Amino acid sequence: MQTTLGTNGRSSGEPAPVVLISPAMAIGSRYYRPVVAAFEEAGWDARALTRRGFEDPSVTAGRGRDWAYQDEIDDIADAVAAARRERPDRPVLLLGHSLGAQLAAGYALTGGAVDGLITVAGALPYHRHFPYGGVHLVLMGGVIVPALTAVFGYLPRPAFGGPGARTLMREWATMARSGRPPFPTAPPIGTPSLVVSLDDDPLAPRRAVEAFARDLFAPGTVTRWHYADHEVPAGASNDHIRWVRSPERVVSAAVDWWAGNQVPPSPTPTAP
Repeated sequence: MQTTLGTNGRSSGEPAPVVLISPAMAIGSRYYRPVVAAFEEAGWDARALTRRGFEDPSVTAGRGRDWAYQDEIDDIADAVAAARRERPDRPVLLLGHSLGAQLAAGYALTGGAVDGLITVAGALPYHRHFPYGGVHLVLMGGVIVPALTAVFGYLPRPAFGGPGARTLMREWATMARSGRPPFPTAPPIGTPSLVVSLDDDPLAPRRAVEAFARDLFAPGTVTRWHYADHEVPAGASNDHIRWVRSPERVVSAAVDWWAGNQVPPSPTPTAP
């Protein structure tokens, strides 16, 4: 495990945070109920944000219904503003998972203000940061997404991320080809941040997560934690998606980070 820790200087009397969870691509908020429950068990107020197009079946992406990264960033801004109105006494944190981590970074880089950022399996999908040159991303970003969105006006199932909004998926495809996100990258994010990578994650390899942390965040603000296989509790998972169903280890790391404490590694298993 790699743990590079910062100290946030939290006082014991500080109110527990409100944490807003920005879901991964093509995953609705209900999937994150275990994460919400784990944070609430730790004494935090947690809320999973809605993912456009994957909550109400009447408002899915289509030829006549389109949106961009900035629209989803604006949704986050509205949720942060609402949380601050409702709980003005509490710090507000933003946890982004996968695509949600990209949106969380975009929110911070476009002037959004939260008290802390947590990203889990967050990376830009730039093909050069993936094994074997990210050939699958070159194909997706250079051929499949442009072709399908041109024909259908959106990205249909069963394509990755479908049904996906035309503009958002084309912006994603541009990142896959060039590494350029659809939001500014300077100045870097100065908010205290915990950036989490997952062992053997094909959708956000450790190298891609390291580049995400290096390129978008100010060095002195980032705590890096790599959730290694040997740290996974029995019956749990550190898979790119399935960690959400057994999130206690990630939630514990987030709570310890916010408190300014060392994230304790799980015991390394010994041979029988």
